[in-house]
Amino acid sequence: MIIKKKRINSDQRIKNELVHGEYISQKGEEVWNWSSPAGRIRWKRRCDMFREFLGNSGKKVLEIGCGTGLFTGEISKTANKITAIDISPTLLDLAKRQVDVPNVEFMVKNAYNTGFENFSFDCIVGSSVLHHLDIDRAILEFYRLLKPSGGIMFTEPNMMNPQIAMERNIPFIRKLTSTSHDETAFFRWRLRKKLVTSGFDDVSVIPFDFFHPGVPEFLIPMVKPILYRIEHIPLLKEIAGSLIIKGRKKTKNQ
Repeated sequence: MIIKKKRINSDQRIKNELVHGEYISQKGEEVWNWSSPAGRIRWKRRCDMFREFLGNSGKKVLEIGCGTGLFTGEISKTANKITAIDISPTLLDLAKRQVDVPNVEFMVKNAYNTGFENFSFDCIVGSSVLHHLDIDRAILEFYRLLKPSGGIMFTEPNMMNPQIAMERNIPFIRKLTSTSHDETAFFRWRLRKKLVTSGFDDVSVIPFDFFHPGVPEFLIPMVKPILYRIEHIPLLKEIAGSLIIKGRKKTKNQ
């Protein structure tokens, strides 16, 4: 009975995300707050981080939850082979129209059961996607798919951030902010423990980003350096808006 209940919950979660995908296809960048002047700066910073992580050495990269392809287009500028997956055919249709480059392949896939062979990828990445997933099942699948010493990198919402905590835990605010039914956020120490327990090595889950997308454009030059400095202040940094998650699969002889 427990297994059946989990399966039903998982199936319903997928249905909920498909509905959310239809919503995203209509709203686009507004959903992720990338369209404001401050939002564009936040977006560029994330893209730079991921491109630096991936490098240009011809890796096989799996992008989880590619959505409309906004992030895919940026990481495709590296000399790597990108396989970008999403559960929503509607979002993938948009992504294919926006990103038409030879080193990217889009596929409709379930992140828990991709169907790819073991050890298929050098890196697995994603921007704001893990908080939509059953994290335990997703981690197990990522570990299976990675080659030994293969790496993961994700950026995700931080549950220690007051705004995010209210969005995820107060029904009225959840509805007001169009947060989908199953979206959550992460406490970094719990997420780190899950990754280590699942076999990942060199795990780091670091809070960053106090740069709110609502910052008025005229204030950006003044507040940007201050907000970046706060990311390095003990205790205060814990309530940053986002987390950078990294880890690697242990080599065979570890």
